[in-house]
Amino acid sequence: MSVKSRQLLAAVTCLSSVAAGAHSASDAYLTLTADAASPAHALIHGQWDIALRDLDFVLQLDDHGDGRVTWGEVSRHRAAIERYVYAHLRVDAGAGNPCAIKPVRLMVDAHADGAYAALFFDVACANMPARLDLGYNLFFAIDPSHRGILVMHHAGEIATSVLSAKNAAVGLVL
Repeated sequence: MSVKSRQLLAAVTCLSSVAAGAHSASDAYLTLTADAASPAHALIHGQWDIALRDLDFVLQLDDHGDGRVTWGEVSRHRAAIERYVYAHLRVDAGAGNPCAIKPVRLMVDAHADGAYAALFFDVACANMPARLDLGYNLFFAIDPSHRGILVMHHAGEIATSVLSAKNAAVGLVL
């Protein structure tokens, strides 16, 4: 074997071991959009993308045990997914006035690091608040390094925040 061949083989071996050992961080993506067309009450549309691998770890979605979570398995476990996920999100219209979270639909979306459950929902508050208080604690009990990437759209403005075990509550001024 030539020197160049050995160097190429060594480089491929190093790259392969790095790729095999790589692990994607546990991140979820939460996007909220205030509906300007509903001035009488606050209506916020949400999309929460959560890695299927993380949901499978907690809820055992892979019924066939083949290492793949299919759309059929996600559909069969929809109620359990929604129950678990929405129990870890709280939205208040300030001063402890909780807003109702209403699931709308569930889809699967592809991200660079795999398949994600895309949960669409509406948040309804009795009145249009000047401030929303958001509490987020998805997966923190089992993975303190989990992060929620929050993007809030309101009146042409965008606010962002990284939610973590140490930063699990944010106030959003509307």
